[in-house]
Parts: sequence; structure tokens; C-alpha cells
Amino acid sequence: MKLYIKNMVSNRCKMIVKSELEKLGLHYIIVELGEVEIMENISVVQHNLLNINLNKSGLGLLDEKKSMLIEKIKNTIVNLVHYSEEQPKVNLSDYLSERLNYDYTYLANLFSEKQGTTIEHFFLTHKIERVKEFLVYNEYSLTEISNKMHYSSVAHLSNQFKKMTGLTPSNYKHLRLKRRKPLENV
Repeated sequence: MKLYIKNMVSNRCKMIVKSELEKLGLHYIIVELGEVEIMENISVVQHNLLNINLNKSGLGLLDEKKSMLIEKIKNTIVNLVHYSEEQPKVNLSDYLSERLNYDYTYLANLFSEKQGTTIEHFFLTHKIERVKEFLVYNEYSLTEISNKMHYSSVAHLSNQFKKMTGLTPSNYKHLRLKRRKPLENV
């Protein structure tokens, strides 16, 4: 049986879900971002308990088809930006359409209607959070970060970074208190 879980965007979330399933005596086959497959059918009581316990951690079960699709969009983008070394060779709209088997216009309209922001803005916000992570760890030069994140140039990265944060990457790098957000809050 498949379950869909909202706000599941990190490995920490996966650990919480696994723990909550085990507490209820449910056996999982796969726990992915936003999606869990369990061996048994879940009773109404187990469903409600699982939902209550997940809500305590900012997660929750999804039952409505459109909500599940929005979570799939979010998780696809989070995986792409934060966990994938290889960026797709196609643009984001084609990538999402191929991965989710929906027309991009439908996905974009649904996402905007339910989230109050565009898919592109959500994607850019996550890209900037990833850039912040690279800047904090100081492992890569700005040119390397620009290449890793598939910006056309360092100037493009810098302009977008400043537009979204109000700071240049260099200014951000030298801040004492770095203003990064947990993925769950992006």
C-alpha cells in the first residue's frame, strides 16, 4: 500500500517516518521523499494515529490527489536541487512533465493555485538555498558553484542571489550569522 506524506523533504524526515511506522507495527518496503510503500493495508485507527504523530513533526498524510501531486512536484525539485549531482539537460518544465507524466501547464497552474507561488520561484528559492550551503561550507569557488548549479555565468548567479537575498554571494559568505533555512521551511 502506498502512502503520500507532505513536507517530507530531507533524510531527517525519512527517519521520522520510518520511526513512526515502526511504532505502529507497520513494515515499510520503500521510504522516499513524499512517498512510502508499506507491506500491509493500514487500518483507519493506524492511519489517524500515524497522521497525528507525523503532524507533531510538521509532516502529515495526504489523501487528496491534487495535494499529492503538489508534493511530488516539490519533492522532484528538492531531489533535483539538493540531492542530484547531475542536472537535467532539458529545462525544468520538460523535466517535471517527463518525471510526473503531466502537462507542465497543468502542473504550473495547480501549483500556483494551491501554493500561492510559481514552480519557478520555488525552484529558484531552492537553488539559492543550495548556493548558500556551498558558500557556508567554503569548499568551492563561486565559479565552481555557478557551474555546479548550472548558471550561465557567475554574474547570472550573483544577480539572482542578490535579487533573492538582498546580498551578494561575497557579502553572504562573510556574514557572521548565516541565514539559511531548513529545507522544510523553504
